[in-house]
Amino acid sequence: MEVLTPRTLDEALRLKAERPDAVPIQGGTDVMVELNFDRARPAALLNLNEVGELRGWSRENGSFLLGAGLTYSEAMETQLAEALPALAEASRTVGGPQIRNRGTVGGNLGTASPAGDALPPLLIGDAEIELASVRGERKVPLTEFLTGPKRNALADDELIVAARVRAAAGPQTFMKVGPRNAMVISVVSLALTVDRERDEVRAAFGSAGPVAGLVTTPLTELDGFAERIAAAARPIDDVRGSAAYRRRALSVLTARAVERCLQ
Repeated sequence: MEVLTPRTLDEALRLKAERPDAVPIQGGTDVMVELNFDRARPAALLNLNEVGELRGWSRENGSFLLGAGLTYSEAMETQLAEALPALAEASRTVGGPQIRNRGTVGGNLGTASPAGDALPPLLIGDAEIELASVRGERKVPLTEFLTGPKRNALADDELIVAARVRAAAGPQTFMKVGPRNAMVISVVSLALTVDRERDEVRAAFGSAGPVAGLVTTPLTELDGFAERIAAAARPIDDVRGSAAYRRRALSVLTARAVERCLQ
């Protein structure tokens, strides 16, 4: 297996154009699992760890630009956690310290698992995903970027560069159900925000459909909101939980999240 290691974003995009079969890797918390269990055997890996343009975050006009290489540990740091509390809460539930130090937001987006813990917090923040290739750049709303279980709108020659997310305009929270609080794939998860600027509540769920879903309602129409969230989900029965359990758990999480954010 060939490992390609670009030093700049331009070089990374050129290599991706030349080798569209090369699988991007940075934290490796998803890719290495696939390799270790022999579920995937790509001809090449595109190592993005040396591409500085993909790291860190910046603030622009009330929004936050999160580099694809932003780690969960970085998302938990004070400045970012105060602006995007649901993302920070979700990050705290991801694996142990070693995984949080390596796993990245871009990797969660690239894997596009319905159980991706970063996805519901990004959805409630109206995230827009910035993609790039040698052909140019484009921005795709996260609601359109996620196209199916472990499928996304990336073209073969594109890389995820960043996610642009609105700063919280009110209380936010993240909750998930699993055999334990962290180091576990969620049976169901929920991120919720009370958006004072828009006078609405936004909730996004994971592990309860082919993609993470988003539901919004005006603040004045919260009656029955938990039931609406459960109805919007399309869960399946699997070894982690039944569809009926997931719907019930999602309804309970929504009610608790609303109470937490409005108390």
